Amino acid sequence: MSDDCSRLLGEAKEDIGRACDRPSLEALRVKYLGRKGAIAGLMARIPGLAAQERRTFGADVNACKQQIEGLLAQRQEALEAPGTRAADGLDITLPGKRPLKGRLHPLTQVQEEICSVFTRLGFKVFKGPEVETEFNNFEALNIPPDHPSRDAFDTFYVEQAGATGHSAGNRLLRSHTSPAQIRALKTCPPPMAVVVPGRVFRPDAADASHSFMFHQVEGIAVDKDIRFSDLKGLLIAFAREMFGAKTRMRFRPSFFPFTEPSAEVDISCFACSGSGCSVCKKSGWLEILGCGMVHPHVFKAAGLKPGEWRGFAFGMGVERIAMLKFGIHDIRMFFENDIRFLEQF
Repeated sequence: MSDDCSRLLGEAKEDIGRACDRPSLEALRVKYLGRKGAIAGLMARIPGLAAQERRTFGADVNACKQQIEGLLAQRQEALEAPGTRAADGLDITLPGKRPLKGRLHPLTQVQEEICSVFTRLGFKVFKGPEVETEFNNFEALNIPPDHPSRDAFDTFYVEQAGATGHSAGNRLLRSHTSPAQIRALKTCPPPMAVVVPGRVFRPDAADASHSFMFHQVEGIAVDKDIRFSDLKGLLIAFAREMFGAKTRMRFRPSFFPFTEPSAEVDISCFACSGSGCSVCKKSGWLEILGCGMVHPHVFKAAGLKPGEWRGFAFGMGVERIAMLKFGIHDIRMFFENDIRFLEQF
């Protein structure tokens, strides 16, 4: 075989051996056997040769062509064998699919931000169980047995009370994170300051502002000489850190069984700077949390002397804070796992 044919055949063997799919193999067929391919180029040289050389060179070109056809057929058969990438329709030359990048859920982001503010102010994070005793969830927090929230229609009981009524041994899904305050008072000797994040459960019908499961962050601080003014200064610092340095705050008298005195806390609307808009319903204020001085009954239930210790407590809904920060009007969006919504945060 002539040098040109031998060189072309060697090149074709290397190229065809590297072909990894049907498209690349077809491209090689065109390169070597097409109308304007390498073999056609050799054939075009035959008329210019001497009569004896034509016969020899033409035979070499035909032999080269047949061997290349054989190599292409063998490679195609190998690619189409069961279990190969080409047979499975996989084109490894295409760019791969980039996996979705994970990120923290918006509620987790807000919860961690809230806890971060308070830990920088000297608080420690304390967590309690989601299945609580009725004593810790109600009685220790000065919620009497006849309180409506203790009814089976308003609480997820794990073990229902018998015919004799409510029992301190009954188990339930905690309806707030306040039971962890009792556990913290028993396990963290005063002076102490903790924040308690976590999920809570209430049998509410799901709508734009309610869910049967949501998140809270509560806090409690106990020392010898804590006053309501300390609570006020703490919450003002928290609000300005979360919502901006120009945030104003107001306290409205309220009632909670486990604090006395108690207050609801509002902040000036950050969307309109207090002038009134749809976010604050034209009031200029947004309610964010409840607070108060720890009730003596709570100290007594935790085994502390009410006259010896003083403290304050506060609690807020994480979803409420997140909806205000992100301008979200339906709480259900947090739990629908819609990636188009979640990837915005």
